[in-house]
Amino acid sequence: MTGTVIRNTGSWYDVRTDDGQLFACKVKGNFRLRGIRSTNPVAVGDRVAIKPTDTGDSPAAKVQASNDKPAAKGKITVPEVFPSGLPTALITEILDRRNYIIRRASNLSKQSHIIAANVDLAGLVVTLAHPETSTTFIDRFIASAEAYRVPVALIINKVDLYDEADLRYLEAIMFLYRQLGYTCFAVSAETGEGLDALRDELHGKTTLFSGNSGVGKSTLLNHLVPDARAKTAELSAAHDQGQHTTTFSEMYDLDGGGGIIDTPGIRGFGTFDFDREEVSHFFREIFAIGHDCRFGNCTHTHEPGCAVRIALDNHEIAESRYQSYLSMLEDKDEGKYR
Repeated sequence: MTGTVIRNTGSWYDVRTDDGQLFACKVKGNFRLRGIRSTNPVAVGDRVAIKPTDTGDSPAAKVQASNDKPAAKGKITVPEVFPSGLPTALITEILDRRNYIIRRASNLSKQSHIIAANVDLAGLVVTLAHPETSTTFIDRFIASAEAYRVPVALIINKVDLYDEADLRYLEAIMFLYRQLGYTCFAVSAETGEGLDALRDELHGKTTLFSGNSGVGKSTLLNHLVPDARAKTAELSAAHDQGQHTTTFSEMYDLDGGGGIIDTPGIRGFGTFDFDREEVSHFFREIFAIGHDCRFGNCTHTHEPGCAVRIALDNHEIAESRYQSYLSMLEDKDEGKYR
């Protein structure tokens, strides 16, 4: 029996089978993905093979039986949380992925964290104020998506809060990324501005929503999928930063087809398993101009005859993009995380 992972709470995975059944699943054994050191062996969007186990010996049944036993005198027990009401199963295999979005795990720099798998679009939700998303974060996310063949749309939220300076910056950012071939949307999850165009773009696609905490992913999701009822929270007044309201990843169905994978907010985006020589391949303009460099293995940092550095001096490459590229060259240092 095969299906798609639609919810990941860290210990349980909800899987919707190809015939529409829902199962609460555990991973069989302690398997890990081939050649990938990952903190999460299964991600939302994964296609998996499962084996139903909803009997007296099922994981949920064992947990329930354990919970039903009276606690020893003076001992407080904390029962394992398990999804009641759903039949249970074991995930026995992860089917081949056509793509995924991956970043370096923030607490274990030598491991990765897979954000979502098998997506048609990665919607990077950002804000240029309240709070400000850095262009370094944007470029790191986009480069990682390029590396794993995931199309990206830049969704700039909270435009209703922007002053004149913010709006000029908005125009510059949208001009930069549209020139590079990335679709951009300026939206307000509060007023509804720009949401019709965004809804049309998402129709029929499985889309990942990712971004920093506080950029309004949950509010945006609630507009696009009213039944989601995702939790929202105010920004920290002291630091103009978001608070984590989404604690696990989940896929929500869109009316008319497609779905949105909502994920917890992330502070930084550490790239994972990039070869230094390959980083420029994931910056479209640097890769294109780099063909004219004198040396085929040019790192675009110090070599004579570097076409990229000449283009940078001539303002043909944005300084912010080049600085993001340089920061990613340093990521081979395993002790470094951004």
